[in-house]
Amino acid sequence: MIEWSDTDIIMRDTVREFIAKEIRPHIEELEDGSRSPYPIARKLFSEFGLDVMAAEAVKTTLDRERAKAETRDSAPSKSKGAGLGELGAQASMAAVLVTELAAVSIGLLSTIGVSLGLGASTIMSRGTLAQKERWLPELMTLEKIAAWAITEPDAGSDAFGGMKTYVRRDGSDYLLNGQKTFITNGPDADVIVVYAKLDEGPGSDVDKRDRPVLTFVLDAGMPGLTQGRPFKKMGMMSSPTGELFFDNVRLGPDRLLGETEQHGGGDGRDSARANFAGERIGIGLMSLGIINECHRLCVDYAKTRTLWGKNIGQFQLIQLKLAQMEVARINVQNMVFQTLEALSRGRMPSLAEASAIKLYSSQAATEVAMEAVQLFGGNGYMAEYGVERLARDAKSLMIYAGSNEVQVTHIAKGLLSA
Repeated sequence: MIEWSDTDIIMRDTVREFIAKEIRPHIEELEDGSRSPYPIARKLFSEFGLDVMAAEAVKTTLDRERAKAETRDSAPSKSKGAGLGELGAQASMAAVLVTELAAVSIGLLSTIGVSLGLGASTIMSRGTLAQKERWLPELMTLEKIAAWAITEPDAGSDAFGGMKTYVRRDGSDYLLNGQKTFITNGPDADVIVVYAKLDEGPGSDVDKRDRPVLTFVLDAGMPGLTQGRPFKKMGMMSSPTGELFFDNVRLGPDRLLGETEQHGGGDGRDSARANFAGERIGIGLMSLGIINECHRLCVDYAKTRTLWGKNIGQFQLIQLKLAQMEVARINVQNMVFQTLEALSRGRMPSLAEASAIKLYSSQAATEVAMEAVQLFGGNGYMAEYGVERLARDAKSLMIYAGSNEVQVTHIAKGLLSA
């Protein structure tokens, strides 16, 4: 693929119409928190028939697993679902949807992406048939919203080693204690996928950093679970982000994903790492959306803004900024196309490849957005022109899904282990 297909372009134009009608008029309310992003997300799914498609996909998947269960035990399956199901030929259309939404509100996009691509997909890939039947139908249609809780105050980049949230066995149940932070959808989530260390008590000789990581599914309102208020943030302000607190939350074995502590010979680290790659590829798509929007706004502004009797596009320094934005746009778009080609052949990029995409694209988007503010001058510093918001949102991509400094480590490990 070297360009978007005709079908992709039709999808793009249709999405832009929805954005112009349903999102752009409400940007200020989304940014200041007076309007919830979830009704807009559900309307998007409804208008494009994504809710119906998701419901049918879930039904088909569950019917297939029930049929298999008739001939053998319904052991947890290792589905490769990624929130919206197998990408395949639909990958480019999904990419169009993501890039277009990122251009106007990566916060709104994040609420959808985390709920489906992290929350629901973890249940899809790790859960038993009963667990999928219990949670997926409502999650996949966005009737309910999921959060994916791994980050802690002292365990961000060192997510597993520094993890302090723990569970202890209590008969056949578990008791969950600890705290999570920076959790997208955390304040409002109906369903929460939580990663916690297994603490086997004072007699255990296993180092705290090496204790097994288990994955549980919680529902809002459970005794001992507190969902904190949304944080005030620099960017991605239309995405509610907050803390979660666990005080002796009692969890039955039916809430342990896979209903076994040794899922397929591994533990919760496996599912988290699988999600990291998909999340970082998503950053590439978000970055392209921001670059595209900055590029569009700057070209239009350079044609219309006058200085000393000329439009500023005639000045060489402005031309340099536009040229560098175009180079960034081409480079990131080519990375996206290369990834889509791999997905169409059934190959998921490695964690190192996904980290490289995330590192470069987020840096490029941030540089482009900051240059857009500079090109607009004083107007760029004002909220009404849009580039100020894009610059704040772009910066989050260098931190979101693992800081860029950590991406360097993953890339280097991939190269040195080859």
